Amino acid sequence: MEIKWKDGRIRCKWANPSNDIYLRYHDEEWGIPIYDDHKLFEMLILECFQAGLSWECILNKREAFRVAFDEFELEKVCAYGDKKIEELCEDKEIIRNRLKIKAAVNNANVFQEICREYGNFSNYLWNWTGERVIYENDVISSPISDSVSKDLKKRGMKFVGTIIIYSYMQAVGVIYSHEKDCFLEHIE
Repeated sequence: MEIKWKDGRIRCKWANPSNDIYLRYHDEEWGIPIYDDHKLFEMLILECFQAGLSWECILNKREAFRVAFDEFELEKVCAYGDKKIEELCEDKEIIRNRLKIKAAVNNANVFQEICREYGNFSNYLWNWTGERVIYENDVISSPISDSVSKDLKKRGMKFVGTIIIYSYMQAVGVIYSHEKDCFLEHIE
């Protein structure tokens, strides 16, 4: 079945044509290289919450996540204690999975350690591809996502399996995966 787009542009098949939030994300964010640690942190936390769910579900709750997680201010999230974790577990506007909430706090601390080691998280992440964007699609993991996932797990991060990390790397533009015929497709 052919998808009908309101503006006539062809997009990746995963973009829901009836969800304006999703379309804006596809058109204006997904696959655009990000070097800003604040944005990289936000996207990592959101991708970890996406495990087992659809990205559309997370994207629809993104503003609520921003409020609940103090606009993803790294220092604040690193300092969350039991009281804040309980508060997040009761917040009906976000995904109230205790393991994912605790993982977000844990991952914030590991993210901060990586920033100290590499100067920033962007240096760490882009180092895996030699500072290059990788152009590929039709896969859900790769040797690079395998390696990043393994390293992040070794450092103590949770919910960072190779599929989640591959999706993260696509979201932040390390891997560019717009589908054939998408108006944003780029041939290297």
